[in-house]
Amino acid sequence: MDSIYDQYMSAGISEKVYKLCEAEWDGLKERFYETDKISEYNQIKVLSAMKKNKISDAHLMGSTGYGYTDIGRDALEAVYADIFHTEDALVRAQITCGTHALTIVLFGNLRPGDELIYVTGKPYDTLHDIIGIDEDKECPGSLKEYGIHYAQVDLLSDGHFDYDKIKETIKDNTKIVAIQRSKGYDVRPSLSVDEIGECIRFVKSIRSDIICMVDNCYGEFVETSEPSDVGADMCVGSLIKNPGGGIAPMGGYVAGTKKCVENAAFRLTTPALGKEVGASLNINRSFYQGIFMAPHITANAVKGALFAAKVYEKLGFKCIPGYSEKRHDIIQSVLLGSARAVIAFCEGIQSAAPVDGYVMPVPGDMPGYGCDVIMAAGTFVSGSSIELSADAPISPPYAVYFQGGLTWQHVKYGIMMSVQKLYEKNLIDL
Repeated sequence: MDSIYDQYMSAGISEKVYKLCEAEWDGLKERFYETDKISEYNQIKVLSAMKKNKISDAHLMGSTGYGYTDIGRDALEAVYADIFHTEDALVRAQITCGTHALTIVLFGNLRPGDELIYVTGKPYDTLHDIIGIDEDKECPGSLKEYGIHYAQVDLLSDGHFDYDKIKETIKDNTKIVAIQRSKGYDVRPSLSVDEIGECIRFVKSIRSDIICMVDNCYGEFVETSEPSDVGADMCVGSLIKNPGGGIAPMGGYVAGTKKCVENAAFRLTTPALGKEVGASLNINRSFYQGIFMAPHITANAVKGALFAAKVYEKLGFKCIPGYSEKRHDIIQSVLLGSARAVIAFCEGIQSAAPVDGYVMPVPGDMPGYGCDVIMAAGTFVSGSSIELSADAPISPPYAVYFQGGLTWQHVKYGIMMSVQKLYEKNLIDL
């Protein structure tokens, strides 16, 4: 039988890359143990929610037509509410992505004349036209077109909340304060649940009726608590990220207060009908399996991010977060410094994919983004970023954003292939 070394050699990894990466992985075992303990805690939390709601084989079945009395769908939403410790939840295949989940929350809970404030700076690119951020751009169907105002408070240079500016910005018509937990296409640190809780308490001390919404994408199960545990009125995310466990083929969720969730449901379907309709077809089993697997799968992704940071710091690149820092989401950013290096990194990730591993990713125009973007993702679920993937805007500071991985072993190989491509193109010395 061939050794592991032989397997890597036959899979395109050179001896120098192998030795570098093996040496760095050897120093991560304590961090991996910490990650597994968080996963264990969250696994019991998920299991307890499923047992509490007496999930049975009948709940794994689906519905058709209107979807009335879909016991599986309704019980799944109760499971999510218990996991996130909220009054209610909306978990639906009809929510197409995380951006869509955020959209129904914003349109469902804001009215003409209300104000939305993002206190983590400019939100992720795909939300810009939904909000209508650009004053000079016509955005049909945006919040701006409906007379909803927008304000923004940037984070301080150290990545913390600017509390003085937040207090100054909140007005009588401020309805929602939004927090983006993850960094998006930014090189700032992602936010911890504790930091988010501190901000929510500050906002509520100014006006207790303000709705605090957290874009929780990429953050679920990375810590032992969620933003809803520290006062968030709504946590919002995608099922093809962490909570889908790499099994859910689509969907999104909202977990929060009964009123906020109800308003989001009215926007998703129709007023008055709300959560009562929406057939699940044959998707319930995948959603249940996904949330059950999510703590373990998320831990694999975190391990991959730790490994990526340790390897690329060894190569002299700045990584956010650094490998020794605590993790608050699954995203690892690496400042590679050039478009060539970004493209080479993504070529390596793509070549490690089980699906479309033979294709070459190239930068291109993507809907909702302001510059060419390169995306590497050979995934079983199209666009799934809990699976091994990497993407980057082709613009300064030329940072690549790496995330996901259903198995730690696959992530390890993907990072080794990214180093291999940089080495082959003479972009690094070993």
